[in-house]
Amino acid sequence: MHPHSSLQSSSIMLTPINLVLILAAAATALMAGLFFAWSCSVMPGIGRLPDATFLSSMQAMNRAILNPVFFSAFFGALLLLPLSAYLHYHHHPSPRFWLLVAASILYGIGVFGITMVGNVPLNDRVDAFPLSSASASDMAAIRAAFEEPWNQLNTIRTLASTVCIVLVIIACLYSPDTGSLPADRPGAGK
Repeated sequence: MHPHSSLQSSSIMLTPINLVLILAAAATALMAGLFFAWSCSVMPGIGRLPDATFLSSMQAMNRAILNPVFFSAFFGALLLLPLSAYLHYHHHPSPRFWLLVAASILYGIGVFGITMVGNVPLNDRVDAFPLSSASASDMAAIRAAFEEPWNQLNTIRTLASTVCIVLVIIACLYSPDTGSLPADRPGAGK
């Protein structure tokens, strides 16, 4: 048996449409993983620190994350999910199309929207805080105004991005031609 025969027989092709879908899935998965890591390790870890160290850590991390690698995944998912949905649109839209539309909307609102309306303003407030000249009570007050709301918003982003990648994975399981799942296709289970 030829090593590539299974790829050829299952008719998997790396077309531009499939490449966009793969890149959309990768960017979405990276964002889900990033938010998950912040929820289950970063924030609980720095949450144990004293106020000054917590705020200094947040300032440093929020500055460091503003980089091309982060932006390519964050904005990549925002652009590639709807582009992939558009590329999968036909006169009779398939389940793949609708799943990608749902992932696009959810990412736009639950990840991008929450980030821009909620997390970024909180980050900006902490970033502008004059840590070196602040009193202990000022540090405690800004931390109290920041930490719990930021964590709640990040939980929303984590859940939204996780649901997005699940929708994209399910979309990938559907045939773009027949709109069926693998088990529903002729010859499945043989």
